Amino acid sequence: MNAPSRLDTTPRLEDFPFRLSDNVRFGDLDPNQHVNNAVYATYFETGRVTLMKLPQYGLTPPGLAWIMVRLDMHFRAELHWPNTIELGLGVVKLGRTSVTFEQVVFSEGTCIASAISVGVLLDEATRRPAPLTAEVIEKFRPWHKRGIEVAPPSAS
Repeated sequence: MNAPSRLDTTPRLEDFPFRLSDNVRFGDLDPNQHVNNAVYATYFETGRVTLMKLPQYGLTPPGLAWIMVRLDMHFRAELHWPNTIELGLGVVKLGRTSVTFEQVVFSEGTCIASAISVGVLLDEATRRPAPLTAEVIEKFRPWHKRGIEVAPPSAS
């Protein structure tokens, strides 16, 4: 009997509805002349912050803010300068006060890095987690990762 083959888990950029382009900067390099692993956290932050903070998306209601509570990165290939990158982001889970994203960095059609990140909605006055509003939950809908069923948070 043959062992089952591993499913291909390489992310596909087309599965990530929120995308933007960026440049690899010379200052992103480490002494080995590839992008330093710590820089990927900044690339992922660029994607999240662009979606979460720009007023046109309506994901940060007045008096509330988003804080990052988790970032798990998977490095898949080297990235060099000069280069351009495509950042992708998709919502994969909604919690009572949190959102979980899958994120990717692509260059020249190759997935260079991927991550799971979790942000929590924070009441700026109390500095305590705040429940996601129905409006925010609805405004996340266009950003659900393709092929993933994102359930609304349970009312517990």
